[in-house]
Amino acid sequence: MSPQETPSSLDVSDDSNKNASKEEEQNQAKPTLWDRIVAFYWENEFLIHILVAILLARAYPPIGATYLAPDITATWLVVIFIFVMAGLGLKTSEFSNAFKQIRFNVLVQLYSFGVCSALVYGLSRGLEAASILSEDLANGMVICASLPMTINMCQILTKASNGDEASAVFNSAFGNLIGVFLSPLLILGYLGVSGDVDLVKVFYELTLRVVVPVLFGQLLQKTAPPVVEFYKKQKKFFAKLQQFCLVFIVYTVFCKTFDKESQSSIGDIFLMITFQFISLVTLMTSAWILLSFAFPNQPKLRVFGLFGCTHKTVAIGIPLINSIYGDNPSVGLYTLPLLIWHPTQLLIGTALSPRLAKFVEREQERLGIHESDDEEPPQTQEDVEASSHQDREDDDVEVSSDISNR
Repeated sequence: MSPQETPSSLDVSDDSNKNASKEEEQNQAKPTLWDRIVAFYWENEFLIHILVAILLARAYPPIGATYLAPDITATWLVVIFIFVMAGLGLKTSEFSNAFKQIRFNVLVQLYSFGVCSALVYGLSRGLEAASILSEDLANGMVICASLPMTINMCQILTKASNGDEASAVFNSAFGNLIGVFLSPLLILGYLGVSGDVDLVKVFYELTLRVVVPVLFGQLLQKTAPPVVEFYKKQKKFFAKLQQFCLVFIVYTVFCKTFDKESQSSIGDIFLMITFQFISLVTLMTSAWILLSFAFPNQPKLRVFGLFGCTHKTVAIGIPLINSIYGDNPSVGLYTLPLLIWHPTQLLIGTALSPRLAKFVEREQERLGIHESDDEEPPQTQEDVEASSHQDREDDDVEVSSDISNR
């Protein structure tokens, strides 16, 4: 050591080197604006594609309304593919759990199909009668409320909130299966059979486009192990393909809508968004109160029930709407309320999940319930946000697949 290199000077030098290295690490870890843009795109890929599809449809409607032969491609080929994948991914083996919580399962399904649709029907008729909302958007709200729950989104948010995962798996799968039959009955029951809807034709075509493909997918699942194995290995590819199929359907239905004169204004659309948010919050609050009275000592069930009672699926909803109203020029406006409900339920669920997880912990401590040592801990807020992209891509885009999902 030279005379000038005293221990104190070496310490200062070491500290400055450490500070410099820390600053360098922080600079390297700090994401750039481009990184943030890319991350935002991947986290919201499906919704961005939907928005772009609607804008492209508005720019030049004849492409999707005429040139792409939507009456064949979007109405038949794409819908059949989506429901074959739905049948292939639908876990009917979980239906054996139906009798474990039969009272709870019945309540969730009745609320999901009955209470949601009845409340929104009453609200939408009032808004239409008061000339606050156009008939097309009011009908779209009813259609949205008559659909089954999501699959992967329900399961992911239930796990993140430390809810009952077994109930989430059963109810989401069962709800989507009966929704294939029940949702069209509810929709046509509420809205009636107008002059442009031939009831016999609708159910005949629903059978060919929806029921038969789902049954075929189930048949493949039970009798063709190589097909199931290939499907599992290529699950991400099929999820992405289903996502683009849904975007294609949205594009063509909005091309049809923009190709005709619509009675709904931009103001109507913003009002509909507001009332969709109010409807969802009201239904979630009512469901939570009902579950608190019906299952006061079962916090995990109550947490799943909050999501299962109110979530609505895009993966099944969009092709189902297109199957019923494919020839109606207002089909795009019928679809729009569902496209608003879907991200809203995800945002609210993500915000509530850490609070619900803490609620479950408090209630279990109060009730003297102890988790098994090998049980997985609930996901954190970061886990939920990271999985939200997977849910949008899967669930209700691969929710079809795990019907299934992002």
